[in-house]
Amino acid sequence: MDFIVYQSCPPETIVLMVITLLLLMMSAMMSASEAAFFSLQPSDIRQLKQRNSMASESVLKLLKNSDSLLATILVGNNLVNIAIVICSSKVIHTLFKFNSAMVEFLIISVLVTFLLLLFGEIMPKIVAQSSNMKVALLFAQPLSILRVLFYPFSYILINTSGRVGKIATSSSENISIEELADAVDMTTEPESEEQRILSGIVGIASREVEDIMRPRIDIKAVEQTMTFTEVKEVVTETGHSRLPVYDEDLDNIKGVLFVKDLLAHISKGDEFGWQQLIREPYFVPMHKKVNAVLEDFQKQKFHMAIVVDEYGATQGLISLEDILEEVVGEISDESDVEESFYRRLNENTYLFEGKTHIVDVVRILDLEDDVFEDVQGRAETVAGLMLEINRNFLKKGDEVSAHGIRFIVDSMDGHRIDKIKIIVKGNE
Repeated sequence: MDFIVYQSCPPETIVLMVITLLLLMMSAMMSASEAAFFSLQPSDIRQLKQRNSMASESVLKLLKNSDSLLATILVGNNLVNIAIVICSSKVIHTLFKFNSAMVEFLIISVLVTFLLLLFGEIMPKIVAQSSNMKVALLFAQPLSILRVLFYPFSYILINTSGRVGKIATSSSENISIEELADAVDMTTEPESEEQRILSGIVGIASREVEDIMRPRIDIKAVEQTMTFTEVKEVVTETGHSRLPVYDEDLDNIKGVLFVKDLLAHISKGDEFGWQQLIREPYFVPMHKKVNAVLEDFQKQKFHMAIVVDEYGATQGLISLEDILEEVVGEISDESDVEESFYRRLNENTYLFEGKTHIVDVVRILDLEDDVFEDVQGRAETVAGLMLEINRNFLKKGDEVSAHGIRFIVDSMDGHRIDKIKIIVKGNE
């Protein structure tokens, strides 16, 4: 039994076949135009501007509103493709009689899809990309006419897609820091430099100033009543490019001294009033986000800020270098003195500075990243960790333990824990 029976071809079917062929050519024109216009390079645009032809002016005019151009092409292409499907189905039905609905569906869908993909999409785009300038100039004026004809449809398409885009954008802004951190971990190689830098960038968005500031006790500053000779000695000793200036104590910061401002007066004696060079200080609260401080540094062109608490008392200092080091790691220059913040005494015993960050201790001791998470509270340093565990002031010789690791106060600097002996596996 034959599934397909050929029937006679009436004149009106021939006309319909010609119309289908013309529609297929229009589909090819739309696809070629899309590929040609949106593959033009800046050099092509400059070349078009140098031409004095109606076609080149039409191309430039269409490119000025690329959204409208794309909408015109998409609307025109879809309308033409729908017409091709209708006409080709009518032609096939007229020429052939199908004894099976399944065979009819397969032949019509496969044949029409093949014709549209090959002659309406693939081939035109291949040709257009190899000769994009010629194709754009050839179809610029027809597209200008179609843009006017399809304007109502294009307008609806542009506005609808614009609203959807806004919704998508607003939704994407709600991504959490945790999700962003997970994305960084999944898309970069573990332990790679790229992963470390990206994690640092994500990290500063959630960290507060007090997490990375230089604590008050480590601030190097000059007193307003110092002589010029004393100031120069402090500058030489510290090697810093900016120094806070205070009156009586660090809770009364008067300004910031830029060392470069002293260069023109370096040969002067103690009679020189260096206080006239003091610049206005910039204060930030200790709970302000680090990324917000970085934005302030960029806008106001500051490189250093004094960190204060809710009572206005100085708690520390944060610099642009401190923020950058959170992203790229330790930054050293020729003026920095290389110091080791820990020393290994034997196989299981280490001597750390009290101000060493917990993350550095964990890394050196080769422990799990979150080993002290349940006991460290808001502590950032190993000295702070001991205070969190003990919940009271410590003195030399005092010891605390956490997860089988012993912390012993080795030396004090006033009320400050200076050196800490850390013993793993419980033996010295």
